[in-house]
Amino acid sequence: MSLRVRRGAAGSAAILGAVAISIGAAAGGATAVASTASPATGPDTSTMAVDGAARPALPGATRFATFNASLNRAADGDLLADLSAPDDPQAAQIAEVIQRNRPDVVLLNEFDHVEGGAAVEAFQRNYLAVGRRGARGIEYPYAYTAPVNTGVPSGFDLNRDGEIGGPDDALGFGAFPGQYGMVVLSRHPIDLDAVRTFQHFRWRDMPGALLPDDVETPEPGDWYSPEALDVLPLSSKSHWDVPIRIGSQTVHFLVSHPTPPAFDGPERRNRLRNHDEIRFWADYVTPGRGDYAYDDEGGRGGLPAGARFVVAGDQNADPMDGDGEPGAIAQLLAAPTLIDPWPGSLGAIRASWEQGGANREHRGLSWFDTADFADEGPGNLRVDYVLPSRRLVPVGSGVFWPVPESALSRLNSASDHHLVWVDVLTGLG
Repeated sequence: MSLRVRRGAAGSAAILGAVAISIGAAAGGATAVASTASPATGPDTSTMAVDGAARPALPGATRFATFNASLNRAADGDLLADLSAPDDPQAAQIAEVIQRNRPDVVLLNEFDHVEGGAAVEAFQRNYLAVGRRGARGIEYPYAYTAPVNTGVPSGFDLNRDGEIGGPDDALGFGAFPGQYGMVVLSRHPIDLDAVRTFQHFRWRDMPGALLPDDVETPEPGDWYSPEALDVLPLSSKSHWDVPIRIGSQTVHFLVSHPTPPAFDGPERRNRLRNHDEIRFWADYVTPGRGDYAYDDEGGRGGLPAGARFVVAGDQNADPMDGDGEPGAIAQLLAAPTLIDPWPGSLGAIRASWEQGGANREHRGLSWFDTADFADEGPGNLRVDYVLPSRRLVPVGSGVFWPVPESALSRLNSASDHHLVWVDVLTGLG
């Protein structure tokens, strides 16, 4: 193992029709609805099996996935301790979700970073490689993980509570360095020498950055002092450009986990940071707009024109609902160089109807939801994305959210997020 430490109202009737089909068929057993429709005319479940898992990818296709696995713990060292033994129930469920869907390349968000990659190795050895409840074990010969900003002390009173220290004053929210980290697992070689990380790119160095404002003063964008802005990065965790070698092609796996747009005040420091963390990738993949970016090794600029890439991660932003800054995720979905494959699931529709609460007031279609949040608010949202470039050809996509009648619905509680996958052909275009 290599290891370096838009939704629209047009589809409403069709989606609701799919709800009726899935609910009506459930009494006699779970049934997949075969369709080749676009989101404008109805859901495509032809690439999902009756249990909600992804069908095997087409020959020649590569499956990319993102999964906020919630493999974070309250104290430094706890995750490694849990994964060092083969009997952690949550880790076993997370492993089974991955085994059932079998992505070739997967980003795991909220996987506590352990220097040297010991937690990644333990997860692979004790969980992924061990078949779970009839699912085959899966091995990833290549992996990438690196330090993140969560839990790293800033030395400043970033939340202005009168004290310096604690999770809210860290460079990214976290109780200890590495909490809520990330890892990329791949069955294809990772070009480790070409990986770019943007952990230390400063927020203020983004042109037109939406810096938070102290509403009690006349000066704009002055919530943080100039001294704090000297050290405050844009990324609450990190942004990574991880090149994956698939045959003769290189696909840049662009991964991140922007901060939730909540837990702040009228200054909107988290909402605005979420917006700009998302914007970073939108600029990076658009020729001429990412020239300002500099990586942790001093390299400058975004992706060259024509590069193949997949943007992935828990973006903590829904196109139409939730608490995000208006247009936050739209700026990425509208990037001219990428495609939104519209992954969804019947399980998300069922969950929205049966849980009710804030879901009843949502403007977006529940078919696209990827996270099961509190029913009273914000409700279930689409926050996890796998977005391939136009040089790639998507041939299947989905969200692993089994309907209640499925034997695999027990895996819905593994995390409050669901695995999102997209199959692409890399040798065309």
